[in-house]
Amino acid sequence: MTGRPAVLRGVAAGVLATLLAGCGVLPALPDAIPSDVVPSRPSGFSSPSADGELSPDGFDAVQRMAVRIRNVGCGSLSTGSGFAIDEHTLITNRHVVADSQSLEVSTYDGRDLAVSAASTARLADLAVVRTQDPLPSHPRIAEDDPEQGDEVSVVGYPEGGELTITAGSIVDSTTDPLNENLGEVLVTDAPVEPGSSGSAALDAEGRVIGVVYAKTSDGHSLLVPRSTLQEMLADSGAFTALPPCS
Repeated sequence: MTGRPAVLRGVAAGVLATLLAGCGVLPALPDAIPSDVVPSRPSGFSSPSADGELSPDGFDAVQRMAVRIRNVGCGSLSTGSGFAIDEHTLITNRHVVADSQSLEVSTYDGRDLAVSAASTARLADLAVVRTQDPLPSHPRIAEDDPEQGDEVSVVGYPEGGELTITAGSIVDSTTDPLNENLGEVLVTDAPVEPGSSGSAALDAEGRVIGVVYAKTSDGHSLLVPRSTLQEMLADSGAFTALPPCS
């Protein structure tokens, strides 16, 4: 691809990446991860916007669909983010829910939702969480993957704190450095930090175009594309029940 920024040449050659576990607690990394993984913390988070750019009713629609996920494990505690895809179904990362004794899901207005089940993908860093209680809102999933230069907004709960929206664009695509068999993933310059794992990446119309799952050593974010997400949701064998921690 011509015109690729110099900072991304390292992405094409092999990205330095780390999973975005919450509260600075990094979960065990996959076996296929490169040996030169290093942590990196971006900066420059923006405040939520009420301009109405993302949806007809503005920021309210965005905050209603995002959730904070608290993973109480056997001797560990971490936080992550997720988003609704229907009234009782959330999408997040596999590493957000891994080694869990219990999962606690909370909404923008402080409600705690009871979790009925969770399952994780064998291929991508994705997980599905079912809730007994109804979720406030869910976005549409875009019909196509974004292209280089398209706008991106990442909606999540970094550090398990307040809901934050960060803006950027799609800057490239690359072969997944954490799971070689996943295939192509998207690279964006929208800043993220621990706790942002599982956040929805939205286009300018508020539609889901990807799921945040990692960041590079130069501060870029990696997204599972919406096409991969939809393919796996359509495959009955793609997810297996989450085993309890021990």
